[in-house]
Amino acid sequence: MTNKHTVYLALGTNLGNRQDNLEKALQALPPQVKISAVSRLYETTPAYVVDQPAFLNIAARGHTELPPPELLDYLKLLEGRIGREKSFRYGPRKIDLDIVFYDDLTLNLPHLQIPHPRMVERGFVLHPLVDIAPDFVHPVLKQTLVQLAAALPLEEDILTVSEWYPLG
Repeated sequence: MTNKHTVYLALGTNLGNRQDNLEKALQALPPQVKISAVSRLYETTPAYVVDQPAFLNIAARGHTELPPPELLDYLKLLEGRIGREKSFRYGPRKIDLDIVFYDDLTLNLPHLQIPHPRMVERGFVLHPLVDIAPDFVHPVLKQTLVQLAAALPLEEDILTVSEWYPLG
């Protein structure tokens, strides 16, 4: 019997039909990742490189049997299928799929860090996560997602938040 692992993913897009990009990503995740919850839809200003279109961001909780490096490879494959092209760091993208948490695992590989190392400074990651897992405890910081989100500066980066039911 294989083990099912709970994963939390951050999804973002700022090129093309952004909502369609997110829907395609969610539809492409199974069977390797079975989605059990999706956050509201957040429209946010770009971080780090600000001269680009606004992003749509969501978080998703799912279950997988893939180990973390294989899950990362799978997500990168899906990004390519949806149309992500190589760009500069923090640049515009059709889709971005990041592993934020994998159970309560702490992993530090050259190409993969779990928990995601910059999530605590990103409202566009934390607020969608709070929608689906407010009481999840960060395995390193030992704070809930609600506590981490409350520590963020005032949310000038969030433009709109809307209900969204991509899974029916």
